[in-house]
Amino acid sequence: MVHSPRTPEETTMHDHRKLGRELELFGSDPLIGAGLPYWLPAGAAVRHALEEYVHAVERRAGYQHVHSPVLAKRELYELSGHWSHYRDDMFAPMPAGGEELVLRPSLCPHHALIYRSRGRSYRELPLRIAELGGMYRAEASGVLGGLTRVRAIQLNDAHIFCPVDAAAQEAAAALALIRDAYAAMGIEPARVRLSLPGPGGKYAGSSAAWERSAELLVEALAVSGLSYEAEEGEAAFYGPKIDVQIVDAAGRESTLSTVQIDFHLPERFGLEYVGADGERHRPVIVHRSIVGSLERAVAQLIEVHGGAFPAWLAPVQVAIVPVAAGQSAAAEAVLARCLDAGLRAEISGADDGSVGARVHAARLAPYVAVVGPREAADDEVALRLRDGGRLEPLAVVEAVARIAARVGGRSAELW
Repeated sequence: MVHSPRTPEETTMHDHRKLGRELELFGSDPLIGAGLPYWLPAGAAVRHALEEYVHAVERRAGYQHVHSPVLAKRELYELSGHWSHYRDDMFAPMPAGGEELVLRPSLCPHHALIYRSRGRSYRELPLRIAELGGMYRAEASGVLGGLTRVRAIQLNDAHIFCPVDAAAQEAAAALALIRDAYAAMGIEPARVRLSLPGPGGKYAGSSAAWERSAELLVEALAVSGLSYEAEEGEAAFYGPKIDVQIVDAAGRESTLSTVQIDFHLPERFGLEYVGADGERHRPVIVHRSIVGSLERAVAQLIEVHGGAFPAWLAPVQVAIVPVAAGQSAAAEAVLARCLDAGLRAEISGADDGSVGARVHAARLAPYVAVVGPREAADDEVALRLRDGGRLEPLAVVEAVARIAARVGGRSAELW
């Protein structure tokens, strides 16, 4: 899919760096450092909603969640091959107690160690290990920007340990999770890329393993009914991968989600399982990330939606507007019901300006609940929807229940 350049007006309107600061989603400070943004409450709410979604989806899909340290001894990355193939993108080792510790550039070596922490049987496979974990890349200052290119990354990562004959099926299942996540987030991929090794590149493993990995990925793409473009020179050092590409406001393309099939790390770490025949076998690893890094995912959400996020992701899902001070108590009661229902809600009181000004200020919230004298007396709210719809006054309990159902179901429809 080819994307035409956007006009300067469109670029300014949808630039996540500009919008992110205007909407108080995230910020940065020279004392923290370049490529190290912090999350403000509104942005943290979006990020947390995305984290909860990913955790829930993964649990339903049979993943087990783990936590692993963001530091490890240099020897771990020598074993994995990162030190020899990826050292320029890693932070320098830190001496500690006679050892050298390194901020991890990826999570897969830790997960390989978790797998081999005890003996494994074919009955446990596929073993799906997932983590929302931090990793760190020593990016050059010139390429850093907003949330799309950062040095501290929170990655939605997972590794599936399985027999070779299950790898294509697991990769296809991961692609289905990615498809569903994009639909829920309301974003469209620009294209799907099959990333292959290029001439002169420094890659690990045998050519036979690379060819087999690529064959299995093509099989997964075929099962998934996805068209793709093959490109040389974009593979990881340990294997080919499927990259789901997105385009930002300025027309720049980047990778958000990935699926990889890896024969290299199981060999390096000596991973095994006992098969039904009683013999030892080597698994393969399917690496996959549904929404990629939370930073890049939120950047894309800001640019695509212009801050008007899908209701389940909105920092404020219900903005409550009492017409006058006399309805403050009723507004507080509406707020309490919203919070009890798990909704993110805020009151914009009479001191914040006219009703019209307050409704306008809340225009990015999917729901605005206006409480006038009549609504306060009848325990009702008059809902205004972000798409311009206005509803007749509804009982508070009914309005909150319907909003909670829409949000919980991650519906694209507001009502």
